[in-house]
Amino acid sequence: MSESIEIKVKRLSEEFSDVQLPAYTTEGSAGMDIRAAVKSELIIEPGKVALVPTNISVEIPQGYEIQVRPRSGLAANNSIGILNSPGTIDSDYRGEIKIIMMNFGDEPFIIHRGDRIAQLVVSKVYQAKIIETENLNSSKRGEGGFGHTGKK
Repeated sequence: MSESIEIKVKRLSEEFSDVQLPAYTTEGSAGMDIRAAVKSELIIEPGKVALVPTNISVEIPQGYEIQVRPRSGLAANNSIGILNSPGTIDSDYRGEIKIIMMNFGDEPFIIHRGDRIAQLVVSKVYQAKIIETENLNSSKRGEGGFGHTGKK
């Protein structure tokens, strides 16, 4: 069993008290499923973006973040993705978690109340100390980037 931390979750409106809180679906899940808190349904037209409410805010311990990631089934079966992925929920953010969803497909996509729309992954955060310098150590790669190692 991996290390666990406590994250406080607050429902923002009792109107959506029937929508399940984020939860791990299986014992080996890295991500918790988070659900849509919409009145009945929300339609995302092809090529469009929607900011989907979840009706929750969280208190994450300092030194951690929550990453918002797409659900593979929505991507593979419905061409639905999460923009700004992975998104970051910082430990000092107390606003509503909203998921930025995009319909990359050719058909409208309907989100129903309580649908699983994304995954939340808790991660440790390390803050870097930036040190300005005039010289960097050389490396085998050097300045090569953006495909410099070839296709095969």
